[in-house]
Parts: sequence; structure tokens; C-alpha cells
Amino acid sequence: MRSVIKNFWPLLKHTVREWNAKDPFRQSAVIAYYAIFSIPGLLVLIIAIAGYFFGKDVVSQHILEQISRTMGANTAQQISEVLIQANSERSTLFGTIVGLAILLLGATGVFIELQKTLNIIWHVESVTKKGIWPILKARLFSFGLIMAIAFLLLISLVVSALITALTSWLHAGDVGFWAAVFHVINFLISLAVISFLFALMYKILPDAKIEMRHVWLGAVLTGLLFTIGKTALALYFEKANPGSAYGAASSIILILLWVSYSSMILFFGAEFTYLYTKTFSRVQPSEIAVKTDPHKQSLV
Repeated sequence: MRSVIKNFWPLLKHTVREWNAKDPFRQSAVIAYYAIFSIPGLLVLIIAIAGYFFGKDVVSQHILEQISRTMGANTAQQISEVLIQANSERSTLFGTIVGLAILLLGATGVFIELQKTLNIIWHVESVTKKGIWPILKARLFSFGLIMAIAFLLLISLVVSALITALTSWLHAGDVGFWAAVFHVINFLISLAVISFLFALMYKILPDAKIEMRHVWLGAVLTGLLFTIGKTALALYFEKANPGSAYGAASSIILILLWVSYSSMILFFGAEFTYLYTKTFSRVQPSEIAVKTDPHKQSLV
């Protein structure tokens, strides 16, 4: 622990230099582009999985509320219409199968691009042979991560519902101090859920051998930056309204901005995790990857 504290600030400064050298703004724009096509399928799958336990309407409402708080009511309304269209009934079995296949491909596409970028950060490259099986395996792998996201969302929904109920009861009883305490607890639980999600991404997505103990610090740092930045970005969207100049396309612009920001934070945390792991152990590629020359790699 003493060694971690001693090396934290030098490691953080080194992370800023390496992160900036890899031009994260350009790659985050690439991820944002893929996310536009992935969001409908991703949300449909998450709502379907988490909704099986908690109710689709409840899960949808929770997600749309979070989107409304971050990007505004208009964006939430347009995403709601997209979800309705994506969930519309197909008249034939073939149409249903094709629709589900498109949703799955769209939902997992953004994770494939994230994996490519994380591989560059970790200086590894997949050497899997060409063919249909590696593609299917990658898609199934990404689907497993979507399942994990749905499970974390389910936990978050249950805990948030309990804390909201307790907070309302305490407010009714004029117990302001304990209501504030539960708000802090709610924030910490949300931070823990988000950090765990980032930890899964850092552990699973790169084609490198990464011990779980090496991803926690970077995941918590990423979760904290993401939580703080999400609030700041929501205030920016509310006050500056950057999408107003784009008319009907304003919601797409806001989504692109939000995903781009989130990706930059994700890449910063990945860079920190890589340098942290490199400081205390050797970084090895997985069985299906090889090391690459960091001076020859590019994010595009």
C-alpha cells in the first residue's frame, strides 16, 4: 500500500502524458460513431435482460430518467421512440430472427471497437486466424459483457429503489441528517457499480493477461472521474445547450458528445491501469495475441 501511495502521483502524471500522446480525442470520436448504431440494440438487450427480473417498464423508465438528467428530456424522448421502434413486432419468424441478429450485431459492435483501442493501449495485437468462428466468439464475448451490464443495472435498480424509499420516509419524518447520509450512500453504491463495470472492461476486453488486483485502482479512478464528469457535462448541456444549433439532429450531437467524453475517460483509466500493472509486474499478451512495438502503433 505504501508503494502504491508513493507512486500514485508520478504514475498519474505519466498517464496524462501517455494518454495525450495517443490522441484520445480522435479515437473517442470513432467510438462515438459506432455507439450511435449500437445504442438501440444495446439498450433493447439490457432492458430485456434486466427487465426479466425487474419489469421492462421499470428498467426503461430508470434508463430514460438517467438519460434525461444527463442529456435532457428531448434526447430521452427521441431514444424512447427509437426503443419503441426497435421493439416493434415483426410479422414473420424470419423478420424476427433478422431483427434480433441486427440488434445483437449492433449492440456488440461498440465493444469490438473498444477492444481494439484497449489492445493498442496495452501494446498487444490479436493474431486469431480469419474465419467465422473468431467473429462469432468476439460477438458472444461482447454479449457476455452486456449480460454483466444488465446484472449491474439490476443491482443498481434494487439498491436505488430501497434507498429512495428510505430517504422519502426519513424526509417525511423530518430526519434531514439521515436523509443526507443515505444520499451519500447512494452515491457510493453508484460509484461502486460503475467502477466494477470499468474493472470488468479492463480485465476482459484487452487481449492481455491482467490480474484482477491490478485493475481495481484504475477502475475506481475511472469511476470517480466518470461520475464527476457526468454531473459537469449535464450542467454544460443544460446551460450551454450545445445541440441547439443543430435543430432536429441535436439529440444525436449530444449523444456523440457524451459518448466521446465517456470514451476519453475510459481510455485514461485504461492507460493508468496499464502503467500501474507495468510498474508492479510484467505485461503479457494472451494466448491469442502478441506484443507490438509501441512506437509503431496508432489509434487510427
